[in-house]
Amino acid sequence: MSKTPSDHTQNSEDELLPEYRFDYEKAKPNRFAVGHKTQKLMVVVLDEDVAQVFRTPESVNKVLRALIESMPQSADGETA
Repeated sequence: MSKTPSDHTQNSEDELLPEYRFDYEKAKPNRFAVGHKTQKLMVVVLDEDVAQVFRTPESVNKVLRALIESMPQSADGETA
């Protein structure tokens, strides 16, 4: 009886052709990504009752910005 490919187990690394092997020691940082100013995103977990009212990030940000505007400002520009 001949063996089928599923009967034959091979190391997946041995199946890679030499041109697909990547030497991470020679890797360089992405010059296009380094200088690009992207938004700093932060994840905040809302309690279930709050998440039921504010269903989108835009609605949460709108309310928080209004709250920030209503807070008293100190002399150095920080909210008190």
